[in-house]
Amino acid sequence: MPTRELPYPVFDADNHLYETEDAFTRYLPKEYRRAIEYVQVRGRTKIAIRGRISEYIPNPTFEVVARPGAQEEYFRNGNPEGKSYRELVGDPIRSIPAFREPGPRLELMNEQGVQRTLMFPTLASLLEERMRDDPELTHAVVHALNRWMDEVWSFNYKDRIFTTPVITLPIVEKAVEELEWALERGARAVLIRPAPAYGFRGPRSFALPEFDPFWKRVQDSGVLVAFHSSDSGYERYSGDWEGAQREYLPFEPQPFRHIGQWRAIEDAMASLICHGCLSRFPDLKIATIETGSSWVGPLIEKLADIHKKMPQGFQEHPVEQMRRLIHVSPFIEDDMSALADVLGIDRVLFGSDFPHPEGKADPVTYVDDLAALSEPDKAKIMGGNLSRLMSV
Repeated sequence: MPTRELPYPVFDADNHLYETEDAFTRYLPKEYRRAIEYVQVRGRTKIAIRGRISEYIPNPTFEVVARPGAQEEYFRNGNPEGKSYRELVGDPIRSIPAFREPGPRLELMNEQGVQRTLMFPTLASLLEERMRDDPELTHAVVHALNRWMDEVWSFNYKDRIFTTPVITLPIVEKAVEELEWALERGARAVLIRPAPAYGFRGPRSFALPEFDPFWKRVQDSGVLVAFHSSDSGYERYSGDWEGAQREYLPFEPQPFRHIGQWRAIEDAMASLICHGCLSRFPDLKIATIETGSSWVGPLIEKLADIHKKMPQGFQEHPVEQMRRLIHVSPFIEDDMSALADVLGIDRVLFGSDFPHPEGKADPVTYVDDLAALSEPDKAKIMGGNLSRLMSV
């Protein structure tokens, strides 16, 4: 029986799968095979991208993982005792089939009382940043991962698990080709990294007119675009301030680097608005996932102030545009009522981040944080809004 029966369908905007070691390599063309390797370092398996060992995910095999929801208390109440990451999350657990395969995951969702979910990859979030100077390689590796996800999970598993293929944008024509490929295989949502696109001409916003062929196809298809937390490359800006460049390590305490942690998603949404993409394509479906909501209020204030001073720079009021088109899945520690007041109740999405340690161990208990809202508004956040976006 479910841990709790809610009187409305639950559609979780943020679930994760754990990739197997061959997820990137099973379908990788021979000429790129050495770009992704698993290597042994002092008895532990690490992933190496183009010969450089990454510590971004400490255990990239996911044979053992942190317990789901292990950091929930930390994110709610902080860490006044200054405990280490291991002290906070406790001992790891063995990965279970539900983390690796859709059939067992569906059984677990039944136990949890979750009807539908978006399913995001985990290790994939490190790929694009480490290949940014090689557009061809980036597209090849992303396509190989997408083929693996389609084979193992499918992009639409029994109309309940919607796994998100990754769309990388360095080469516009290849991005359109990848989108078409994913749509042909039933994709209902796609994952885009909130970061500038790196192409042969260097970095530039994906909201510039040169990307219009991609966005037109997105709009025509009705597919949801989910901008999910990733390594967006902003570590280099923190490194400039600290006088040393290093790899982004999300699980290490780095106070200064956390100051601007959500700048990437704020810039991504600001670019969609300020560079006119949302005006040229007013029917796009946009959601931000696992990027919190602390950036929403400040961005709205900035947009309102800029519009007041230079309204000629916009085709419509940017705040109204943001409130109409951008949906946000806040963190479990965020104030959902406050977000609903700022953005509108129809734009707030429930996401548990299951089975990651920073999410919820029991997703439906998220509703407890909505106690101040009416039952109809709870139903919208817990699944109704995402169901509308996904047309399910």
